[in-house]
Amino acid sequence: MSAPATIEIKDEIAIITMDDGKANAINPPMLEALNACLDQAEKDAKVLIITGREGRFSGGFDLKLMMSLPGPEVKALVDGGGKLAHRLFGFPMPVISACNGHGVAMGSFILLSSDVRIGTAGAFKIGANETQINMVLPIFASELVKARVNRAYLTRSMVFGELFDPETAVKVGYLDQVVDAAELMATAKAHAEALKPLSGPSLTGNKRLLRETTLATIGASLPD
Repeated sequence: MSAPATIEIKDEIAIITMDDGKANAINPPMLEALNACLDQAEKDAKVLIITGREGRFSGGFDLKLMMSLPGPEVKALVDGGGKLAHRLFGFPMPVISACNGHGVAMGSFILLSSDVRIGTAGAFKIGANETQINMVLPIFASELVKARVNRAYLTRSMVFGELFDPETAVKVGYLDQVVDAAELMATAKAHAEALKPLSGPSLTGNKRLLRETTLATIGASLPD
């Protein structure tokens, strides 16, 4: 069985592709694969692009799995997602999300953790729908929403759990740009090439200075 996330590095640009053949659900195998890819990107790349499969960036945590797990294992899975988001938010190089379609719940938190977010035009939904499925956001997620979502949309996003089409998601703050599907990866790579000369200790330092309060709050909420 192939890994649910793979990495390709060319010209110092790492492309991580999530593809589990379904919704790109965030579960232990996906987290393990993503973190292994991030380890390699840190060693061998200067810019990171994260993408998914056609029509799906990520549908969020694996809810079917979560319903079958005991409480401590559910918490461990959510904490694993929080650690991933925390890692991406302070990642030592530019992080670009190329969102192929739906980006819901944990999928939207990966977007909020990225520096540049490019979405695909179409009938897709993006956002944190936890209220609609009777869940309270974990601290890492609420902090990312508060840090990145436009204030005018905070109640609709976090309290009502509203999902948005890609164009509206730009206004809300989940995305920066929307392009046709055929242009998604070319646009992401163009951003990567433009940012590559900036990648280095000063970019990392200034990113972490900008986000230090959010990073500290998220970090304190997660187990070591």
